[in-house]
Amino acid sequence: MSGAGQRKYYIRHCLYAAGTCLLLATTMAHAHHSFVAQFDVEKEVVLQGTVTKVEWLSPHVYIYLDVTAADGSRSVWKFEMAAPQALQNRGWNRSLLNIGDIVEVDGALARDGSQLVNAYAVLFVDSGRRLSASTTQTPSRE
Repeated sequence: MSGAGQRKYYIRHCLYAAGTCLLLATTMAHAHHSFVAQFDVEKEVVLQGTVTKVEWLSPHVYIYLDVTAADGSRSVWKFEMAAPQALQNRGWNRSLLNIGDIVEVDGALARDGSQLVNAYAVLFVDSGRRLSASTTQTPSRE
């Protein structure tokens, strides 16, 4: 390969590498969100319901509750909790919360009005045990 051919090859590969890095950086920045951008600490809520689903994923654990309102209507709410490792450090494990469990969760409502809550703490109704679930430095109500 001639000197000019090597230079074009090198430049092309550098551009590919730079493009890949840019794509990865924007994807990672989008993957995680700002708490205050998504949740409103001025709009706290306490909801009690039956666990219908648990997603023990990274970067956050999610639980879903079937909640019955005062008028008898039912809806499913999604609760964002801390990362799996952070929850384990607070006494959680994968088998602690099961479908059918009745829990009470307090946290901050999503700004967009959806049925999404950032959970501060979870109270296990049957046992009275309360565990922190917060993704932020917000004090849990333990």
